[in-house]
Amino acid sequence: MISKVNLRDKFSQILDYWNPRIGGELNDSYVKLVKIKGEFIWHHHEHEDEMFFVWKGRLLIRLRDGDVAINEGEFVIIPKGVEHQPIAEEEVHLFLIEPKTTLNTGNVVNERTVSNPLRI
Repeated sequence: MISKVNLRDKFSQILDYWNPRIGGELNDSYVKLVKIKGEFIWHHHEHEDEMFFVWKGRLLIRLRDGDVAINEGEFVIIPKGVEHQPIAEEEVHLFLIEPKTTLNTGNVVNERTVSNPLRI
């Protein structure tokens, strides 16, 4: 069945940070939604590019050779293998499109790793 997704409704169901949820599937990729605040870990994705679309707020992506600021309505694609650290001074709502195999912590596995994201 084909159904539309209301992002405001989906984001209202997320009550924690750094815990991505699956909002949909597109070919071999997930459309993930996540709320973030504070600093995440430095990591990279060995085999996958990662797209960060800012739905609400302002995201800073630290890179080893400089920072990228992403505002509402903007997105950035981090190529595979590029080490990065997402930072949100205030709450940010992100829309991610990435292969189903992508771990949120990339090459680092720790207490922040979400291996099996929930569907909302």
